Amino acid sequence: MSTPPRSSPLALTVLALLHFQPLHPYGIQRLIKQWGKDEVVNVGQRASLYRTIDRLLATGLVTVRETGRDQQYPERTVYELTDAGRSTMRVWLDEMLAAPKQEFPQFPAALSFVLMLAPEEALDVLEQRAAALAQTLDAHDKSLAEQAKVQGLPRVTRLEEEYLRAMTAAELDWIRAVTDDLRSGRLCWTPEELIGFAQSTGQQALAGPTPSKSGQGLE
Repeated sequence: MSTPPRSSPLALTVLALLHFQPLHPYGIQRLIKQWGKDEVVNVGQRASLYRTIDRLLATGLVTVRETGRDQQYPERTVYELTDAGRSTMRVWLDEMLAAPKQEFPQFPAALSFVLMLAPEEALDVLEQRAAALAQTLDAHDKSLAEQAKVQGLPRVTRLEEEYLRAMTAAELDWIRAVTDDLRSGRLCWTPEELIGFAQSTGQQALAGPTPSKSGQGLE
């Protein structure tokens, strides 16, 4: 077997679903949506699912069980998990659960340049985000309430939505605190002072390499 592909949420999901039973790609996509895993795994484009399966197949983590043809459907390839895929899935699962990974979502990146907006402009866009988050939070609450009504459905099946709900609530609380500070004037800035700061640090960056911790300059 060649070097296994790098772990990803979609690759882990494919291996996990095949752990329960052999499936064709369409069945995998349907289960992801039926089980609500599309909240945490991006399967908006089916091509990404096929590319992931191809990588898992090339590295020996899944194998073709059979290729069937039905009068109502085109030819479908059914995949199953290999022993290597089962052990790799467990390694990935342990790593993803135990080790926080530095990720680079869009919102913190945009926040790092919110100073390019005037305070009143920042207040406007953050209030828009707060409204959207409030709707998302309400949707999570409704979904969790509906899932709780399903008899025999253990809590472990909805832990990811509990997490998403908690993260949404925390972000909403933080944004509301920031918008309160913007409205009250406790958080404010002027374009002039920020332009001066940016130009000053830019000149320093152009002046020469920045010493690293080891004393070596950065080329």
